[in-house]
Amino acid sequence: MFLHTHPGVYKRCTVQQLVEKCTFGVRGSTLRLRRSNMVSLSTFSALRSVFIVVLLLGGLIVLFSVYYRSLPLPKCHPSPKQAKNNIQTSMVTTTETTKKPLLLLWFWPESRMFDLKDCENILNIDHCELTDDRSKYSTARAVLIFHNDIKDDLSNLPNSPRPKFQRWIWLNMDTPPNTRKILGIESLFNLTSSYRKDADIPVRWHLTVKKIPDPEYIPPKKAQLVCWIVKRSDLDTKTGDSYSFYKELSKYLKVEIYDPSDERVKGDDYFQTVGSCKFFLSFEESVHRDYITEKFNGPLASGTVPVALGPSRKNYEKFVPGTSFIHVNDFPDAFSLAEFLMKLDEDDEAYKKYFIWRQFYTVRRPFTDENRKFALGVCQACSHIGHTNEYRVVRDLYKWVAQ
Repeated sequence: MFLHTHPGVYKRCTVQQLVEKCTFGVRGSTLRLRRSNMVSLSTFSALRSVFIVVLLLGGLIVLFSVYYRSLPLPKCHPSPKQAKNNIQTSMVTTTETTKKPLLLLWFWPESRMFDLKDCENILNIDHCELTDDRSKYSTARAVLIFHNDIKDDLSNLPNSPRPKFQRWIWLNMDTPPNTRKILGIESLFNLTSSYRKDADIPVRWHLTVKKIPDPEYIPPKKAQLVCWIVKRSDLDTKTGDSYSFYKELSKYLKVEIYDPSDERVKGDDYFQTVGSCKFFLSFEESVHRDYITEKFNGPLASGTVPVALGPSRKNYEKFVPGTSFIHVNDFPDAFSLAEFLMKLDEDDEAYKKYFIWRQFYTVRRPFTDENRKFALGVCQACSHIGHTNEYRVVRDLYKWVAQ
């Protein structure tokens, strides 16, 4: 905190003004003495005493202000015990040179290694220096740690003391029920990276607004009505909303099934295959706020219409236009949805309305290479530390996850 000067008070307390005031007072007294000789010497002495006291007080205030302003600002976040709220935020202004901050990748998530230059070459993100060299720990601005790679005893986390300027980024892409609870990390991190919209570093493929709208978007040619990528072996063994809804829907229309091992849905062939479907079942395995994965983003970028089963329609519309997809909750049952899809299949003009948004937005194709599964999260962490030195202390990580 700094001592701020109130103009209305200190303006009257400057030395120059006090001298002028007192000089004027002395001159006035002299005039009065000359005119009437009724002002005593004691009055002048009193004024002089007041002047000296005010001058001394003013000097003390100036000295205190200079001292207080020279106090150093905190350079690191307070310990979680000092935080009064579950989440504490702070912004630290850096005065360093323009050298790019260093981001240390402590683990390769799920041992999936990719070229760190992909951030710059593919995503145009070059706001930091990326490395997996742990010997650079002491100079790293931030350390990215993948949750599922942490051992239960924390023995594979950094042993050296954390530098005051360093941020630890917690990367986790699992839903609350699938997030393994590891004792001892509840208040260890000061940045979160997740699919959640309220994470410090949200991991998501965003739409970008076009500077000049396109006159029209023509979707790819269609060969199938409805498609779904799912393990065939899971169709008869697994239970859950997505599987039960599929079984009911398939009673009324044909759903083309592609196994994830099928070469037609690997690499760049994925976009051609999915784009050949008029509709695609974008069924999430878990229904949680903001949990919208490549099952939705991939079909959206391929030029098909996703049929979403996951969080609410309102939640989807925080990220994409409401006219870009169909939500199963818009229909009372699977039969009503099937009937609607078949009507759209016969009405080209009504179907094309689901692509009007593409005249105004650009959608980026997500990575299909399994080794790049976590590349977006790594690159967005690089972008974050290159733009800001902000941090947030989450006192109870698992409480935040469960929200």
